[in-house]
Amino acid sequence: MTLRNKVSDALKDAMKAKDATRLSTLRLINAAIKDRDIAARSEGNDEGVGDPEVLQILGKMVKQRIESARAYEEGGRLELAEQERDEIKVIEGFLPKQLSDDEIETAVDKAIKATGATTIRDMGKVMGALKEKYTGQMDFGRVGGMVKERLS
Repeated sequence: MTLRNKVSDALKDAMKAKDATRLSTLRLINAAIKDRDIAARSEGNDEGVGDPEVLQILGKMVKQRIESARAYEEGGRLELAEQERDEIKVIEGFLPKQLSDDEIETAVDKAIKATGATTIRDMGKVMGALKEKYTGQMDFGRVGGMVKERLS
């Protein structure tokens, strides 16, 4: 079952359960997927986006909500920060298990060996290999620093 189908099924379940928070978050996910589908169609991809792109969308949504929650907390809007955290929980339910720090380091080392990377110029190859295999399982902003450090 694709992620898109899992989101649709969860949306139907949330409607039946009258879970307003979950329902609104799932609708936001659906809208983001449809937006990306429209963009893909304009680029000639009539099938829309697949699971790797959906994972990227979900990862981006989580990151946005983390930043929003932090901003709300700093502004003293704790109820809005809590709402953002609730949305994060719903979105994370569709993401694969996040890798631990040790697992990330192992994955980075394997990707460097597999691509034969030796200098910082090879960073793109390494990041591409990691994204291909671990999309949705690690924060690539943080991983980029690790790769850069190892190749310097």
